[in-house]
Amino acid sequence: MGDYHQVAAVQQDALGAVQLELGANPNALALRRPFDPLAHDLEASFRLTRFADLKGRGCKVPQEVLNKLVEGLQQDYQNAAEQEHAHFMHMAIPRIGIGLDCSVTPLRHGGLCLVQTTDFFYPLVDDPYMMGKIACANVLSDLYAMGVTECDNMLMLLGVSTKMTEKERDVVIPLIMRGFKDAALEAGTTVTGGQTVVNPWCTIGGVASTVCQPNEYIVPDNAVVGDVLVLTKPLGTQVAVNAHQWLDQPERWNRIKLVVSEEDVRKAYHRAMDSMARLNRVASRLMHKYNAHGATDVTGFGLLGHAQTLASHQKNEVSFVIHNLPVIAKMAAVAKACGNMFQLLQGHSAETSGGLLICLPREQAAAYCKDIEKQEGYQAWIIGIVEKGSRTARIIDKPRVIEVPAKD
Repeated sequence: MGDYHQVAAVQQDALGAVQLELGANPNALALRRPFDPLAHDLEASFRLTRFADLKGRGCKVPQEVLNKLVEGLQQDYQNAAEQEHAHFMHMAIPRIGIGLDCSVTPLRHGGLCLVQTTDFFYPLVDDPYMMGKIACANVLSDLYAMGVTECDNMLMLLGVSTKMTEKERDVVIPLIMRGFKDAALEAGTTVTGGQTVVNPWCTIGGVASTVCQPNEYIVPDNAVVGDVLVLTKPLGTQVAVNAHQWLDQPERWNRIKLVVSEEDVRKAYHRAMDSMARLNRVASRLMHKYNAHGATDVTGFGLLGHAQTLASHQKNEVSFVIHNLPVIAKMAAVAKACGNMFQLLQGHSAETSGGLLICLPREQAAAYCKDIEKQEGYQAWIIGIVEKGSRTARIIDKPRVIEVPAKD
């Protein structure tokens, strides 16, 4: 925590300012209303998304490049795991590392393991409070994908853009931190440290850690022929946030205005924000109840990218075939109007803080979907099947697009 102490005062002051505002100002619940720059004495033209040039898939190193880059790490990690094997034989805890959603490390103490994940990205919505919530939900999502529903601790990683004025910084950063902290509280955990730096681009993310017993997580490698694939959030978040930014950019807006109205775009944007800020915790808890055989969360590499990674780690000779694509209303049409830009229907469009893609026994899947809707008020969808194959994933030629109603 050494680095953290140097900046703790800044973070405390920022959070203190928000809490003061909440205490002193009954209208401070404006935090929950859509962010209005004018209400905070900022220029009407202020946009958080302008403090970074890339977002979503653009800020990820391509999957095939990443695989090459981590080859050296993978080798070291395998050697360490082999050396450790004899030491931990009695505990039967597998070491899980590079390539999957979390790292799982056996501890020296009585059958426990450390489950850890980290993530950060750049602003993709203009509401700082929601951006903080989305970043926190996105970090936690990797734990939830392993069936780990309790997080013991979180650290926050924050880059304050050097392009922000002091006024912008003093308004925006406390709101981002507040959103991150509120999402952590919703998840039943706390933020106890982190690192705050200045950077040309604004960045937001964190680290989530849990110490647990092996029965508390689900190793994502047990899919069997006949399982079905369930997805717990709609696709199209990246298309929605881009389309929303294009409302201010006539040359971009002209490309899509024939297929979508401004109202459609605003509704889709709010649906996307709501979806990205929602925790995958209930989805994760229900994985245990309905005997899931493994899962991943759908984020920067898109539905197909993450499905392929999950398929490649299966013990059995299986492949995943995806037939249905649930997409936020009107976003499939927007993606088509943009040519190859998003590749949404090909499964390559980045999602931020997307849903869990879960392998479930066929006879349990409908009950899983019904249960999640009952508990959360949101739908989940059966989108594909597990068949015999060589650990690959594909989307059929003409998948069925399910239009998911936008938020009013």
